[in-house]
Formats: sequence, C-alpha cells, structure tokens
Amino acid sequence: MENKKLVRKLKKANKKAFKDIYTSYYSKLIQTAERFEFKFLTPEDFVQETFLKIYNNREQLKEDVLFDKQLFVICKNIILNHLNRENKVISINTYNLKSDFQEEDNHNFYEDFEHRKTQLESLLCQLPEQQRKIFTLHKLKNYSYQEIAEVTQLSPKTIANHIYLANKFIKKKIANA
Repeated sequence: MENKKLVRKLKKANKKAFKDIYTSYYSKLIQTAERFEFKFLTPEDFVQETFLKIYNNREQLKEDVLFDKQLFVICKNIILNHLNRENKVISINTYNLKSDFQEEDNHNFYEDFEHRKTQLESLLCQLPEQQRKIFTLHKLKNYSYQEIAEVTQLSPKTIANHIYLANKFIKKKIANA
C-alpha cells in the first residue's frame, strides 16, 4: 500500500489498515527489539507499546515520511527511554550481598544506607524548590524529561538544565563531605 494512503487510513482509525501494519511489521520490530538486552521486559512488550503508541498518536503520523521509518523510530525511542530508566535502577548485586548475612554486616549495611539516604535528603533540601522537584521526579521517580515537561509546563531543555545543576551541586557536596 502506498505510504500516503496507508497513513491517511491509519489517521481515520481504519482497523484493516492497522491490522495489516501489525501483521506486516510485528516480526520485524521483534527482531529489532531483540538486539537489546532488557532486565525486566521482553521485546514483545516494546513491540506492543509501539503499536499502541502508533494507534493512540495516529493523527501525528506524517504522510510525507515513510511509514516504516516512523514506526522503527518510535520503537527505538521507546526502547532507549526504557533502557535509560532501567539503568537508573540500582541493582542489589552492586552491594555484593551474601545470603548468609552476619548480624554485624547487616547492621552496617543498613546504617550506611540510612546515612546515605539522610545525606541525600539533606542535600535535596538545599536545592531551589523547582530544581528539587524536577530532580526528584527524574532521579527518584523515574519520570522522563517529556513527562516532567508536561507536569511542570517547562521545556525539556530547561528540565535538563535543572537536573544538570542539581547533579553538579550534589556531587560537589558529596565530594567535599
């Protein structure tokens, strides 16, 4: 089917056109997603999310851009956003925990954890209110820049700047502690 015709049909919520693209591109998108390593989700999860996004945002599809290019870019962006969030999750293995904790090791671990948590909370309180809010949403609640932009009505560049400044401040304070 011609690109413009396909996009027009999708924009009109034509179920047959959507089903056709689903069956035509599903396995190709799976192959693309399988090139990445995920900790929590499967390639199928990302492909499903891609098709949901295509359907929910079909009015934004461009007739003058190849449909398959738009589809693969959306899929890639979903995967990259997820991987960025996944990399923020602290793996419990980084602490080299043993299954047979000794009481003293257990106590030291939680004491260290509580100290770091208190230190972070103290540093967050020293940030300007807007910076603290944006940093908390991004680093602690795993919001994307776009999601924060929607909540705060700020541009993604402004959000990136706030996060950069907050990171710089916190790293400097921890280094000097």
